[in-house]
Amino acid sequence: MHLLFPCDPFNKSSVDDNYVEEWQAATDMGMACSLFSFEDFEEGVFRPRPALAAGESIVYRGWMLRPERYAALFDACAAQGARLDTDTAQYRRCHHLPEWYAACVDDTPETVFAARDADFVAAVAGKDWPAFFVKDHVKSLTSTRGSIAATACEIALVVDLIEQYRGAVEGGVCIRRYETLLPDTEERYFSWHSRAYGRHGSVPAMVASIAARIDSPFFSIDIVSSDKGQLRLIELGDGQVSDRKQWTAPQFMAMLAQV
Repeated sequence: MHLLFPCDPFNKSSVDDNYVEEWQAATDMGMACSLFSFEDFEEGVFRPRPALAAGESIVYRGWMLRPERYAALFDACAAQGARLDTDTAQYRRCHHLPEWYAACVDDTPETVFAARDADFVAAVAGKDWPAFFVKDHVKSLTSTRGSIAATACEIALVVDLIEQYRGAVEGGVCIRRYETLLPDTEERYFSWHSRAYGRHGSVPAMVASIAARIDSPFFSIDIVSSDKGQLRLIELGDGQVSDRKQWTAPQFMAMLAQV
């Protein structure tokens, strides 16, 4: 396995500041690492340093990419004879909520999917939900206003604000049943080649089950406790672009060393 990190935009020989701890932990463990310029890649130039060797399995560790840009990165690695461990379909499967929802429907809040220009009030007609949690296929609204719509009529306002703050609505709109979740209970787990990992060692049975049923080599699993005493799946994300959250860099890299 070979890790691929973005370099500092102003110094191509140094890793981006956001990944310094992970780079250090990986190199301390003797893991192969390369840097590439994300800015050059966006301009059509892909030149990792050190170069990727033919036949190597690559794990990208960097900025979130839209699926079409991830496909371009996959192709760029393939052009050098290497292969990203996660293919484009697998990346999309964990990056976009509608892709994984059917496989986890019993573990996560009920969700209605709609196009950006849909009639949102009509989309949730007949849903006797206490409120609505609104996001696009990837992220929720993280401004002060937040993603909760108290009524169906407020859904459009949240969508407008997502578009304003993020520049675009990615994929489409997800309208989720609001559930009361306990504060300070969110925990991020990771699935690495179908095995679930937690920063404290043990993982709930539900997490292990999710890790086994989703066809992707590396993804994050966010779990929260509800006020009814249940564990609820809030989000999956491609592991290559997921924050570590409470995980230390050495913990994270020790997991990736388990190939």
